[in-house]
Amino acid sequence: MSLHPDYEAVIGLEVHAQLLTESKVFCSCSTAFGEAPNTNVCPICLGHPGVLPVLNEKAVEFALRMGLATHCRIAPRSWFARKNYFYPDLPKGYQISQYETPLCSEGWVEIELEDGTRKRIGIVRIHLEEDAGKSLHDQDPYHTLVDLNRCGVPLIEIVSAPDLRSPQEAVAYLMKIRQLVRYLGICDGNMEEGSLRCDANVSVRRRGEERLGTKTEIKNMNSFRFVERALAYEIERQIRLLEAGLPVVQQTLLWDAFRMETRPMRTKEQAHDYRYFPEPDLVPIRVTEDVLEAVRRTLPEMPEQRRERFMAQYGLPEYDARILTETRELADYYEATVAHTKNYKAASNWIMTQVLRVLNERSMPITAFPIEPERLAGLIALRDRDVLSSSAAQRIFEVMLEDRRDPETLARELNLLQVSDDAAIEPLVEAVLDEHPAEVQAYLRGKTGLLGFFIGQVMRASQGKANPQRTRELVLRKLQARAEIDGSAA
Repeated sequence: MSLHPDYEAVIGLEVHAQLLTESKVFCSCSTAFGEAPNTNVCPICLGHPGVLPVLNEKAVEFALRMGLATHCRIAPRSWFARKNYFYPDLPKGYQISQYETPLCSEGWVEIELEDGTRKRIGIVRIHLEEDAGKSLHDQDPYHTLVDLNRCGVPLIEIVSAPDLRSPQEAVAYLMKIRQLVRYLGICDGNMEEGSLRCDANVSVRRRGEERLGTKTEIKNMNSFRFVERALAYEIERQIRLLEAGLPVVQQTLLWDAFRMETRPMRTKEQAHDYRYFPEPDLVPIRVTEDVLEAVRRTLPEMPEQRRERFMAQYGLPEYDARILTETRELADYYEATVAHTKNYKAASNWIMTQVLRVLNERSMPITAFPIEPERLAGLIALRDRDVLSSSAAQRIFEVMLEDRRDPETLARELNLLQVSDDAAIEPLVEAVLDEHPAEVQAYLRGKTGLLGFFIGQVMRASQGKANPQRTRELVLRKLQARAEIDGSAA
């Protein structure tokens, strides 16, 4: 929804995703995050004279995975180009990227809107390029420092069509891109560490107009919240200018998270300002059908297909299936759990409530969760056998987070197993009824609320071990028998 009834926004996103290769795109330096500044560098990524780049084949494979997953046309031949600009964290004075011939183009993804409808968003292009370094402005009070470890880390840039019409749609699209790169195993999607970054092109126009307005570009937003807030602010700013009869200036902006406003960074460059020309030190990328087929075989089951299968195969509601397939790792954990239990819904309930609660509280990924799927299935089995109460199961779950033993062993050690055997519960029921003759007579005269009293007394006598449902059935049966005896005596 637009922020003004007379205007609509036109938004396109450029998403940069760092690829999870072990080495950089044109040299063998490590891509590890968090190393000491300027240690993962070499003459190639530092741009020394006379060095020659060599293309990382794995980076090409990862880019092709994303292209296939987003229904792109794959170019049989594509070229690299030099994008020339000067910045302190770009030692070569140019970035090796792709310009006229992207590796992937003309694709699409679907997003789900707030009202539950789905919308197709076009992908204009996905191309390979190298990352620049990082300028640090908060390490020294007088100087900007430069860390070049990131120079040469492989990126894909995913350029959407201008099909987004609100900040909320933009966030939904960005979340979809992050989900895809994570499912494909090509990027960790960590926006805080900068491995997934977003630039937005935004303009506004009066509703019903076909001609696009003057656009601005908001650079390097690294959270969903910032993307939504920055777009909302910029849309409103442009509308205010147009309403006042003032022009929107095409420029590059930064989002100031402290002032909650966009600020000019520089006037917007046109493509020719970068003086693109073919990279002379790299041969074209050739993608044959055999190569494409090999990459297709590496693709996992994608989120939509997995969600539909979970609903069909395990009988899950759409809500459950959507949550469980949000990440590939969580879906894998669920399937590993139901490999050991047929109670598919119980497994879903435990994961969506207790497992996700612990993950959020401890800020840990599901891959580090201490309760293995087989042990969670064992806990579910104890509940299914009716030998464990709900509260006891919750207590054992908490113990299992620290104790690696199986749940039945823990239940026995903690004395939490329920007794469901009539031969063990019946004597306790008889004893309670014998000990409370006045209450029995009151019940038989119509004071049926005393049923809970009798059940509670049996549970106390069993130290909480008696199965509550079976206890209730036996108490009712014994009271009925006494009612019949009293009736005969009368």
